[in-house]
Amino acid sequence: MLRYFIKRLLWIIPTVLGVTLIVMLLLEFTPGDPARQLLGNFATEEEIAAMREEMGLNKNIFVRYGEYILGIFRGDIGRSYFTKGAVWDEVISKFPYTLLLVSVSMILAILIGIPVGVYAATHQYSWKDHTSIVLSLFCVSMPSFWFALILVRLFALKLGWVPALGIQTWKGWILPTCSMALGYAATLARQTRSSMLEQIRQDYVTTARAKGQTERKVIYKHALKNALIPVIVIVGSMFGASLGGSVIAENIFAIPGLGNYTISALTSRDYPVVQGSVLFFTVMFSFILVLVDLVFALVDPRIKSQFSSHSKKKKRADAGAKQ
Repeated sequence: MLRYFIKRLLWIIPTVLGVTLIVMLLLEFTPGDPARQLLGNFATEEEIAAMREEMGLNKNIFVRYGEYILGIFRGDIGRSYFTKGAVWDEVISKFPYTLLLVSVSMILAILIGIPVGVYAATHQYSWKDHTSIVLSLFCVSMPSFWFALILVRLFALKLGWVPALGIQTWKGWILPTCSMALGYAATLARQTRSSMLEQIRQDYVTTARAKGQTERKVIYKHALKNALIPVIVIVGSMFGASLGGSVIAENIFAIPGLGNYTISALTSRDYPVVQGSVLFFTVMFSFILVLVDLVFALVDPRIKSQFSSHSKKKKRADAGAKQ
């Protein structure tokens, strides 16, 4: 298990190298000049050329990439062109807002999606099941920004129950978290329903019913326990993806998170900030996927048995080699 975990961690390194290279190439071909953006439209060509020299933009892109990678290993991911502040400090100060938004959204999605999926599976082919399927498909297909704008118009502008922008009070978190949670809850509901339907047809469920156990105990103690194994993977993957997907909610609701910070930097051609933010998102997402794999290996008895059998074979091979 430890060897598998270390191997998965080492794969983060080529992932980071590949993502940073792709981001730098995309920024290189993106229209706009950071030096001109910084100096303004009335700057002369000589001033712009001098600024590009100072910012290191005249160097070959692969030379800049090599310097950037060396800076990462030294713990320096650059400084903002405009604020001159360390990108790492800015990223760390913005990330808690994004983490809180994503965490609350995922908790809401879990509390809504899993019970709906279980309820739909236990009432298969009924109008309740069909209704949950239609609503899930609608919510998955609906763009999150459209739903966010609908929530703002209805609950903030018309009813005035919550603020439309900002997070000065706890009410400011209601609309952004709900707008993000809806799509995730629909995905979890569909996955839970599918997994539950597979489990309740298994022989061990039939045996539990034959022993006279109540339907509630059969569903929630036996079937749901195994049905949640693939759902764990979905939750972990969605949590990692939502770190970057929070950009839309942060921009619509004016949340000073990392996603909003990245979009602002991209608009102003602040390349070190964009690269540092994407690097941070990449590392976080990679670590989350590794943790998901580890948790999945721990909770799935089939994978646990594979690891244990592999470990026993290795021990026997080592013992034979010593003899």
